[in-house]
Amino acid sequence: MTVTPQEIGLLRLVAQRIAGPGEATPADVVRLLGAMQAQDPAGAVTSVALRTEGGTRRAVQDACDAGEIVKSWPMRGTLHLVAAEDLPWLLPLTTPRVVSGSAARRAQLGIDDATVAKARELAEEALSGGAVTRAGLLDAWEKGGVGTTGQRGYHLIGHFAQTGLVCFGPTLDGDQALVLVDEWIRNPRRLDRDEALAELATRYFQSHGPATLKDFARWAYLLMKDARTGLTLARPHLTHVEMDGTEYFMSPATPARLAAHREQAESVHLLPGFDEYVLGYQDRSAVLAPEFADHIVPGGNGVFRPTIVASGRIIGTWRQTIRTRSRTITPTPFTIFPTGVPEAIETAYAALP
Repeated sequence: MTVTPQEIGLLRLVAQRIAGPGEATPADVVRLLGAMQAQDPAGAVTSVALRTEGGTRRAVQDACDAGEIVKSWPMRGTLHLVAAEDLPWLLPLTTPRVVSGSAARRAQLGIDDATVAKARELAEEALSGGAVTRAGLLDAWEKGGVGTTGQRGYHLIGHFAQTGLVCFGPTLDGDQALVLVDEWIRNPRRLDRDEALAELATRYFQSHGPATLKDFARWAYLLMKDARTGLTLARPHLTHVEMDGTEYFMSPATPARLAAHREQAESVHLLPGFDEYVLGYQDRSAVLAPEFADHIVPGGNGVFRPTIVASGRIIGTWRQTIRTRSRTITPTPFTIFPTGVPEAIETAYAALP
């Protein structure tokens, strides 16, 4: 079946649970999507809450504090939220290339194998039996003789997260604290490589589809041969459509979800910066006209602005001003908002978690 770009956008909205019924819990949302980008903590909480049925920001935070959701650097060297039990099988699949590729950076920072071993020993000692803030871990390293000036300390935290020693867990002193993975994650799943590829591909296409093989490879930071293996293993659980001669894969249930909730999908949606509706794909042209790409990430600086979606297409950006007793929204269209959209933006903003 051949589809239009607009239809792809609408199908993605229901697949991602932005339109239609949400998932029952925040952990279910994160589990469905496989991983959700999270370098903007407030935006990540909003992204999860708006996909949860009756979702609130408090419920997302509670899920993190309860150990149901963790934060780490599983893909592309970027922070993501992950269902806790998935982190132990996801890291060995997606991080080895990032870890090996950062060896030169470790050398620049003067971090040799002996330093890594000493820092690991001190981290295990500091975190054993409880959570510690980033500042607390950096202090433990300094006291133990491991220098953390410049980027050394934060690079070591990232290294130990990507190699499965630590992750971010509960909130402590207003920040998400570090914990030992083996202590914090109570029911870890362990999958062999093909099982992990099949699991990740199935979840990605069922939650992000319609999407292409290249979209999946880029999102998961996999070699094309591994992404292709994952798709091959996942195909019994997927269907596909075509646009401009390219295959797009998705859950067989997604078209029916759209048929049942098309009106809501076609309405206005406000998404935070770094949302998966934008960042979950290599090619965003189905939902974002290429000439407007610079509007949501000015100058390619890597900082994605919150977006306004109408009828499956990104048509502008928005920002909010928060005062003691009020918050207001300032929407900015790429061109001119269609009739009725400004009013719909206000309604969507009032309902935003």
